[in-house]
Parts: sequence; C-alpha cells; structure tokens
Amino acid sequence: MIRYELHPESGLLILMPEGRLAAEDFTQIAAVVDPYIAEKGRLNALMIHAESFPGWQDFAALIAHLKFVKDHHRRIARIAAVSDSGFLAVMPRIAQHFLTADVRYFRCEERDKALEWLGDITLV
Repeated sequence: MIRYELHPESGLLILMPEGRLAAEDFTQIAAVVDPYIAEKGRLNALMIHAESFPGWQDFAALIAHLKFVKDHHRRIARIAAVSDSGFLAVMPRIAQHFLTADVRYFRCEERDKALEWLGDITLV
C-alpha cells in the first residue's frame, strides 16, 4: 500500500509506501495525478518517503510500477528519494540514465532539506 498526498498549490506529490507495493496502488495514484497533470502540464516535484524499500506484492505490481514511471517521468521536474534504504540511495545514479527529472537522495533525517530542494519548504 502507498499513502500519498498531492499538494496542488505547489505541484508536489508525496508518496509514502507502507508495505509491499500493489498494482492497485499505481492505478489509484494515477487517478489523482493524471487530472492534475492534464490541467497543469506537469508535477513540479515528487517525494518518495520510505524508511526502507518494501518491495512489490507480485510481478503485476512491478509491471504496474514500471508502467507508471514510463507514463509519468517526463512530466515531473524533480524527484527526492527520502530513505535510509541502500536500495533507494542508489536510485539517483540509476535514474539519471532513464529519467528526465532531476533526482536526488536524502536520508530520512534530511526530509526538511529534501522539501527545501524540491522548492516547497512550507510543507513540513
């Protein structure tokens, strides 16, 4: 399951995985994000806040995740991975080869720093 918050005034989407990711998670997020992107043209920022990477529920969830990234990455300016997970720490180096967004990693205690970098320090 993924909890999420879309802050329309700033164009910031915060994703907070809680347990293994399911295919339905990405369908639900797309149902909220897609109308916003259709109206505004893009998301300004995305924060993925997860102390550790929970993995996927099944292969269908992995495919749904990859499809979500493929369908949305060109419409997001900046991505902050906020985590103490080694898996998410290497994400920016891998992502730079596939994504157009600027991606950076922050440790959990640097959440405020990540929000500042994303350009929305008011959402603490």
